[in-house]
Amino acid sequence: MAFNSWPLSIVLLSCVLSISLGRKMTAQTSTRVKAVNLGGWLVTEGWIKPSLFDGIPNKDFLDGTGLRFKSVTTGKYLSAEKGGGSIIVANRTSASSWETFKLWRISETTFNFRVYGKQFVGIDVKGHGKDVVAVASAPGVSETFDIIRKPDDSSRVRIKAPNGFFLQAKTEELVTADYAGSNSGWGDDDPSVFVITISGTLQGEFQVTNGYGPKLAPQVMREHWSTFIVEEDFDFISKNGLNAVRIPVGWWISSDPNPPPPYVGGSLQALDNAFLWSQKYGLKVIIDLHAAPGSQNGWEHSASRDGSQEWGQTDANIQQTVDVIEFLTARYAKSPSLYAVELINEPLSPGASLHNMTTFYKAGYAAVRKHSSTAFVVFSNRLGPMKPTEFFPIASGLMRVVIDVHYYNLFVSAFDNLTVQQNIDFIHTNRTQDLNTVTISNGPLTFVGEWVAEWNVKDATKEDYQRFAKAQLEVWGRATFGWAYWTLRNVNNHWSLEWMIKNGYIKLT
Repeated sequence: MAFNSWPLSIVLLSCVLSISLGRKMTAQTSTRVKAVNLGGWLVTEGWIKPSLFDGIPNKDFLDGTGLRFKSVTTGKYLSAEKGGGSIIVANRTSASSWETFKLWRISETTFNFRVYGKQFVGIDVKGHGKDVVAVASAPGVSETFDIIRKPDDSSRVRIKAPNGFFLQAKTEELVTADYAGSNSGWGDDDPSVFVITISGTLQGEFQVTNGYGPKLAPQVMREHWSTFIVEEDFDFISKNGLNAVRIPVGWWISSDPNPPPPYVGGSLQALDNAFLWSQKYGLKVIIDLHAAPGSQNGWEHSASRDGSQEWGQTDANIQQTVDVIEFLTARYAKSPSLYAVELINEPLSPGASLHNMTTFYKAGYAAVRKHSSTAFVVFSNRLGPMKPTEFFPIASGLMRVVIDVHYYNLFVSAFDNLTVQQNIDFIHTNRTQDLNTVTISNGPLTFVGEWVAEWNVKDATKEDYQRFAKAQLEVWGRATFGWAYWTLRNVNNHWSLEWMIKNGYIKLT
C-alpha cells in the first residue's frame, strides 16, 4: 500500500506512538550483536602485524620514537632545560622526560626533535647562529637535523645542524652547533659523539605511511588493505556464531582518495568492500572512528604522530571530527548493513574534557541523525578515573544511543599476579557489577566494544583459556547492545579470534 493512500488518522497515530514509545522501542528492537573487531586493518597497529614495518629503512627511527643522547665527553645526558622554552644542556646524570627527544621524521636520516614542553630543538638564529635551544612551537629549517650513525655501532651518533656543523657538548652547560670535525673519529674524546638509547616507540598509521614515504607507502598500504582482511573472512565470521563486525577507521578516510600526507588513499575502497561483503553474508557493521584528528588519546592506535594528545584543543578540530562522522554516515546510510556509528574510540581524560566530549557527542549525534534515523549512535566512555555513567545526561532523550565500555584483565598492575580462578572470579563479580552500573532501565544500551581472552597468567592451559573465555561470554552476553572481541586476526594467537575459534579455545555456534 502506498503511503499517500493510508488514512490520515493511522499516519498520525503511528507518529505519536513512535515519539512516545521511542526509548522503549529502541531497547526492544535492538538485536544484540556478537561482533569481532577488524583491528589493524584500516587503522595500523604494529603489534597486530609487525611485518608491515619490515621494509622501512632505518625503521627504529620512526615518528614518535623517544631518543636520549648521552655525551661521551661529559658522560651526561642532553636535556631541554625546564622541559622546553630555553637552552639545551648536557648535565643530567639520569634520563627521564626532559631528557627525551621525540622524533618527527622528515626522511630516513633527517628529523625534528620535539621536547617535553612540545617545543622543537633548533639553532638560535637571533643569537650567534650556533646556540642550541628548544623554543620553536613549530618546526622549520632551523629545527631540522640529520642523525648520522656510526657504521659499525648504530648506538653512536652525531647530529648535524642546519648550519652544516655538528652539535657538540662543549661543557655540561653549553651545547652548540659549531663542531666541524671529521666523521672518521668516533672516540670518547669527541664532543660531537653521543650514545643513544630508545625510550619508546610508536607503530601506528602515521609511522608506517611516513616511514615508507610518498613513493612506497601507497603500494605497501594498498597491498595490506587488500590481503589482511578479505571476503572469505566475512564468510568465516558469519558461519561461526557472529553477526556483526566493528570496523576501526581513521579520520583521513573522509579525504580519500587524496588524504593529507603522510596518509595515502585507498582505505575508503576497502571499507566499501566491507559493506558489500557484510551485506552478502548477512552481517551488521559498526563503524568506529578509532583515530580522530590530532589523536584523542596519544596512542599509536589513534594515529598519534609522537604520543601527544591534541584532539579537542580547538573548535575547528572538533568540527572536523563531526564532518568525518557525517561523511561516513551519509555514504553508508542506505546500506542495510549499517547498524551503528561509534563517534570516537577511547577518548582519554583529561585531554578529552567532559565539556569537549559533550559538545562533540551532541554534534556527532545530530550529524548521524541528519542522514539516518535507524543507525545506533555509540558514545565511547572516557578512559581514566571517570564516572562510567557520565554521558547518561547527554544520552537522555536521544534515540538509539549506546554506551561503549572496554573490559580487559590487562594493562593495570592489579591483574599482574592474579591466578586463573581469581581472573575468572573478577569477571563474574567485578565486571558483572561494572556492567550493571551502566545498564539501567530507560537508559542507553550497553556495549562491551572490546574484550579479549588474554591475561597475565603464566603457563595457563588450553582449558584455563576456555574457562576464561566462557566466563566473559556469559557476562558480556548481558550487555543490552552486545559485545565485540578484539580482534579477528593478530600474530598474538589469543588476540586473534580466528585462531581461537579454529583451535577450539572459543566456541560461539
